[in-house]
Amino acid sequence: MYSVAQVADMLGVSKETLRRWDNSGKLPSLRNPMNNYRFYNKEQLRQFEELHFIFDDSGRLDITPHHHYKTIELFAGGGGLAIGLERAGLDTVLLSELDKSACETLKANRPHWNVQAGDIAQLDFTPYHGQVDVVTGGFPCQAFSYAGKKMGFEDARGTLFYEFARAVKETQPTLFMAENVRGLLNHDDGKTLANIRSVLEELGYSLLEPHIMKAIFYRVPQKRERLLLVGIRNDCVGGVDFHWPRPYQKVYTLKDALKAGDLFPSDVPQSAGQSYPAKKAAIMDHVPPGGYWRDLPDALQKDYMMKSYYLSGGKTGMARRMHWDEPCLTLTCAPAQKQTERCHPDDTRPFTVREYARIQTFPDDWQFKGALSSQYKQIGNAVPVNMAYELGLSVVDFLNRLCATGKAKPAGEPEQQALPFG
Repeated sequence: MYSVAQVADMLGVSKETLRRWDNSGKLPSLRNPMNNYRFYNKEQLRQFEELHFIFDDSGRLDITPHHHYKTIELFAGGGGLAIGLERAGLDTVLLSELDKSACETLKANRPHWNVQAGDIAQLDFTPYHGQVDVVTGGFPCQAFSYAGKKMGFEDARGTLFYEFARAVKETQPTLFMAENVRGLLNHDDGKTLANIRSVLEELGYSLLEPHIMKAIFYRVPQKRERLLLVGIRNDCVGGVDFHWPRPYQKVYTLKDALKAGDLFPSDVPQSAGQSYPAKKAAIMDHVPPGGYWRDLPDALQKDYMMKSYYLSGGKTGMARRMHWDEPCLTLTCAPAQKQTERCHPDDTRPFTVREYARIQTFPDDWQFKGALSSQYKQIGNAVPVNMAYELGLSVVDFLNRLCATGKAKPAGEPEQQALPFG
């Protein structure tokens, strides 16, 4: 059985849309006789092509590296992507990050990692030419425009995407993988993505169709979406296809994140956390689990929302309290910020640092350095570890199959070792 909230998350629609589908007969809900809550059974969801994965019980492949694959990670942040790739069996030989606290986090947890702190524009990647299989990173989406129809590599100068592209040009990996916000797909009416594609094509890479990943399908108890860009070096194109991670059949909730269960063997550890000012806490006390500002008495709505009360739009992120039985909303860099509150389901407070980390599926022994605000920022900006692991497995699987064809060899190995398996 699937709750209304679960089906809404899985289909990427609102609960109100499901109510309309219920009334029109497109997707009639069932009722729990004990509490009258609406739910759906599995068979009702078979009509949705995007949910066919919940009927696939063929099991998951055991993917391990056939060679020593090496990666470079740019804009590494607090380590979410790096941990996931490490778990998948990839060896990160260099991590670049500007933020000092994030660099301290990386070095404290993995002293053997080669963490390069500072401006990426000052890094020379040429010593790694032909020595890495993958370049990864989440470059910030900066707007850039160009008068002509097709942007070139030099035209992207001054943007952090240019630095990502420069690392690809100077190292020539078999594959690159970049993650970004979903909004990049339609930014500037698609011109930004088109220019990114043209730059990468100039460098000799073919960009696959951009892919949206919903974290809730990859053992992450959070409604987070990321855009993934994968490019293959042209001489390796056509050997084998790149397979995106296959979704899991189960959607995990906040309870799975913070309580002992399938995701973690114990309840979330105690840790420091921010608090609400007294006036805000007094208002948030009235918000029920799963609710937001519209669940407040009208007088409190006006007091809290002020001028925003009279503006159109749902403003559904404001005064939000999470629910134990639903995945958490996408974490932000500031859990107490008025526009994007993420209140604990029982206690009237933001999530603590360790609760934040659990929701992003960081291991409990991963320690964050820097001021409290910096720790929240490192966690909020990270790729969820479990999703990063699934991406790492897809990369390893692709490299295994490509090397087996003889069309490519692992970086740094002499040509005579590029023999097909079998």
